[in-house]
Amino acid sequence: MSFASQVRLFIERRLEFPVGPEALVLDVGSGDKPSWRADVLLDRYVGAEYAAQRSGTAGARVSRPLFDADAAQMPFADGAFDYTICSNLLEHVPDPGAVIEELMRVSRAGYIEVPEAASAKIIDFPSHVWWCRMRDGVLVFEPKQRHHFDAEIGDYLDRTGLNLQVAKVLDSRFEDRVVMLHWKGKVPYQVTGPVPEEFMTKALLEPGHSKDFRARAILAATDLITVRQRRRIAARGLRFDDIVKPEFRVGDGALLERRIYRL
Repeated sequence: MSFASQVRLFIERRLEFPVGPEALVLDVGSGDKPSWRADVLLDRYVGAEYAAQRSGTAGARVSRPLFDADAAQMPFADGAFDYTICSNLLEHVPDPGAVIEELMRVSRAGYIEVPEAASAKIIDFPSHVWWCRMRDGVLVFEPKQRHHFDAEIGDYLDRTGLNLQVAKVLDSRFEDRVVMLHWKGKVPYQVTGPVPEEFMTKALLEPGHSKDFRARAILAATDLITVRQRRRIAARGLRFDDIVKPEFRVGDGALLERRIYRL
């Protein structure tokens, strides 16, 4: 990938979002790399025991109000958000269809990113439980039965250490490693079957992704570039009762704080 292509991809995935400064934005599955543009975060696995569900770090990053909740049963009111970011989450969850339905319920538009199946079948992470692909405009999820698509080839790559070199080659065309879906109103999707329960349980406890120098540099650059915007977002104040479901409202006018909420 050329330097210009890397910059364009960085801007599309990290910096630019098709919403104005007053839009309310939710990051679902924020983990240790929440989007700079998010006003509110949601993550189900915030503790160190689920490090595989982010990038191998000890816990989720609590840089804004963070709701510890299931993405398939969000505590937010219908249409509470203008835009929702859901990046590299759906390949981890037991029921991606249920999460997508929730994304459409709480938000009017958003961005979804998942690993692309053909690339993932060459090198994938053991914490992923779905093969994901776009087919005729439909986001399709096929359940994985095992970590490697081909056990013999996977064993060969692991045994020889070539998996690291192959991963670097694939990452050099990162725009072809992921599906990047910008949606508004509805997300056409299809889930072709359940993930085996034993495989799902094992995937939740697999070793986490390693965060290399490039990933750390991207995170640092994003923080630096967006520092002023993040300060403005943090300063505007959001009321707890304005975003949660009616049954969770407390009626005291309290503003959201930078901490973990468990309802």
